[in-house]
Amino acid sequence: MEIGLVHYLSVAAVLFGLGLLTVMTRRNSVGILLGVELILNAAALNFIAFEHFVVGDVAGQIFTVFIIVLAAAEAAIALAIVLSVYRNFRTIMADRMTTLKN
Repeated sequence: MEIGLVHYLSVAAVLFGLGLLTVMTRRNSVGILLGVELILNAAALNFIAFEHFVVGDVAGQIFTVFIIVLAAAEAAIALAIVLSVYRNFRTIMADRMTTLKN
């Protein structure tokens, strides 16, 4: 049995679904960030799968590198924001952050 495009798209759909479920159900800011990372990984897997099975050039790999760079930048900036919020509110629970100014 050969692994085809449908298999990759199924795994990406599961990753996207788990990421979306994590973002929707978590109250912890770090958990929400992990869900966003899962969603970005699902998008990267889709780009690589379509590049390999449909297009055949390196455009999918270039987009995937941009997604990886975006995910790394998002993680660094978001963790800095989480640390700043913890310093002000003494919690990282997203539902307890009620004001933008402290």
